[in-house]
Amino acid sequence: MIHILFTGGTISMRHDAARGGNLPRHGGADLLALAGAPDDIPCRTEDWARMPACHLDQPSLFALRARVLELTRAPEVTGIVVTHGTDVMEETAYLLGRTVAGGTPVVLTGAMRTADHPAWDGAGNLRDAIRVAASPASAGRGTLVAFGGVILDGREAVKMHANDPAAFAAPHAAPLGKVTGGAVRYDRASAPRAVLDPPALSARVAEVPVVVGDDGALLDAARGLADGVVLTAFGSGNVPPGAVAAIRGWLDGGKPVVLASRCVHGEVVPAYAFDGGGAGLIRLGAIPAGPRAPSQARMELLIALSAGVGYGAAA
Repeated sequence: MIHILFTGGTISMRHDAARGGNLPRHGGADLLALAGAPDDIPCRTEDWARMPACHLDQPSLFALRARVLELTRAPEVTGIVVTHGTDVMEETAYLLGRTVAGGTPVVLTGAMRTADHPAWDGAGNLRDAIRVAASPASAGRGTLVAFGGVILDGREAVKMHANDPAAFAAPHAAPLGKVTGGAVRYDRASAPRAVLDPPALSARVAEVPVVVGDDGALLDAARGLADGVVLTAFGSGNVPPGAVAAIRGWLDGGKPVVLASRCVHGEVVPAYAFDGGGAGLIRLGAIPAGPRAPSQARMELLIALSAGVGYGAAA
């Protein structure tokens, strides 16, 4: 049995002329009927929510995680599909990939076009996600994202385009596989999985970009509001010299600073020793984000602090 958790998002929306934009309209049963679920796979639906993804917050993400955990322990459930808005799908996918253990596949999907669009992509994405969740080859792979015919590890999936139906990719890895003509094919193994189990998403983590000529004022202002920060730096981890004192202030206060790159590909390395260079920041105690986009680095730090462990613990 594939259990489909509907949370909302564009896949559930229709255009509302009176409001001048797209609004949530469809529940799970409606969407499944519109998409035309595979006849050979038994499915059941649950309307967990009907909201835009940008309305989700840390408590609701943790509640969704709790429901997914509950379903992974249900003996009749062989796979789980979560329909989700694309705005923060990468955060939810990372959270579930990092904190949900077990062999039951969890597959996130959604749409870039509304259900009344003549080229609605939600139908194909939902059917693909059901196929992926039902595939024996998905067992033990944890959380996945099925979108635009591509299968991604939930810990690696990033929304790369604001509008295109092929919106998701793995900029620090590669797709796990594809769905073609209803057939699920994996091309590589999933990376080893280490799972954290925070009691809640209780930490407060800021994400602050540096800008040209940055004097650290925004970083200073955020220090009293958060338990840690992901700093989105230039290139391989460089910042303007004026921001260094603010970074030192976070570290001297015992608050972690994770150094990410604003570049889509590649990651922070201690290559530059000039004032503000990544090598000097790492010597101060800043932590390289590793193969993660800034949004994923923020989720990793949020999960780690909430679980009482260091960034990247057993990852």
